[in-house]
Amino acid sequence: MGFALGPRAQAAGYRLAAFERTGSTNTDAIEHARAGERGPMWFVTSEQTAGRGRRQRAWIAPKGNLAASVLEVLDIAPAVAATIGFAAGLAEEAALEKVSLEAAMRLGEGRPRYALKWPNDVLANGKKLVGIGLEAEAVGDRLAIVTGIGTNVVAAPEGTPTPAVSLAALGVQISAEELFTALTDAWVEFRGIWDNGRGFAEIRKLWLARAAGLGERVAIHTGTTTLEGIFDTIDDTGCLIVRTAEGRRVPVAAGEVFFGPARSVGAA
Repeated sequence: MGFALGPRAQAAGYRLAAFERTGSTNTDAIEHARAGERGPMWFVTSEQTAGRGRRQRAWIAPKGNLAASVLEVLDIAPAVAATIGFAAGLAEEAALEKVSLEAAMRLGEGRPRYALKWPNDVLANGKKLVGIGLEAEAVGDRLAIVTGIGTNVVAAPEGTPTPAVSLAALGVQISAEELFTALTDAWVEFRGIWDNGRGFAEIRKLWLARAAGLGERVAIHTGTTTLEGIFDTIDDTGCLIVRTAEGRRVPVAAGEVFFGPARSVGAA
């Protein structure tokens, strides 16, 4: 079976570029935007060789995993564009729930527990299953926004800051193609709620209902400092709010989140 858009995505006017193998679906999307493509359009592969994650980490998808990027060209500010990552997390989680339920019904087995980790990860049973990376570039008087979503379908990397897992290791036997079709339809739903940032209040509420570690101790490593406290909420711009032992509520715009005390930062 090849990659295909879901019926909702097709009806919403999305188009598809599928590759047997590519360096980076995010790069493919940005290059198309530079060449005049205005989307909305998905770029997808089951083998990615030169992808980039957050903090420029390698984002390699061995054959059978899913690397997908969606291009939207919008008239919005970069700060607003950054909040689309929360809609992407919700879409991925909804797609995973759908395919996991279908797989469980076929096999008679249980489903993993999925949760959203700030800012842009999806966890399964507490381990990283999905990474979401955003890129934006001005094209004319608008902003080309690329949302890249990488899912460990058949294999997971080792030695990552947060331990990773694959769907296969969790007993969810589905293909990258099957997950992608579900994702494109779920994207239409949550991108519609997000509504170019106008619906972020609703996205925020939905995201918090699925948030990993909410109300628990966190340690956030920003590269130069480590902030400890309680994961209180996210604000109306998507910043994580940490409540410190002194009672201060500190907004964090970027950083690596680890659950538990500071000694867990960087733990494998």
